[in-house]
Amino acid sequence: MARKHNESILKMVQLAILTAIVLVIQTVGIALPSPLPGGTPISLVLIPIALGAMILGPGAGAFLGFVWGAQVYITYGIMHLDPAFTGVMFDNHPILTGLICLGKSTLAGLAAGLIFKFLSRKNEWVAVFAAAAVTPVVNTGVFLIGCLSMFGTMKQIAPEGQTVMYFLIFVVIGINFIFEFITNLLFAPALQRIIHIVGKRVARH
Repeated sequence: MARKHNESILKMVQLAILTAIVLVIQTVGIALPSPLPGGTPISLVLIPIALGAMILGPGAGAFLGFVWGAQVYITYGIMHLDPAFTGVMFDNHPILTGLICLGKSTLAGLAAGLIFKFLSRKNEWVAVFAAAAVTPVVNTGVFLIGCLSMFGTMKQIAPEGQTVMYFLIFVVIGINFIFEFITNLLFAPALQRIIHIVGKRVARH
């Protein structure tokens, strides 16, 4: 009984720490410009989201993703700190923009947790790399689908001479996705080490 109580407290503390990390990273990221004019800012938030999903499970991954999505929606949409892209989306489709912001990151965290939970029974290394990879894939995939659902707004945002698909894939998504995918994979060995240490400490208690 005491052991379960201690494990619950430990998970709550870990989730609180990871939530704080997500908020801090995103807050810092707001000040960083997009690599391309008209593009969205690059973020490292997917790393703690993936880590939380692996250590604490799919539910925690979804929660961390939801927190990030809510912060993006509030700062970039409602507060217009990303006026050239998310701000325009919010002005034209406030509810749909909210669903996109919250949905993409929540599903990314959930997917990472489910993939890790399934594959870790066979091979932890494979599970870590797969979960780290699927996080940006789901996040970007849902984002792309959401943007295409407001095609007219994307035509309004896209620079003259660029098609919507070109603008979304090569300007808005391209560099961001490649950066997020590579950094997640580069950090995967470190994530695996953290998971291993946390697992051993929990087992001792």
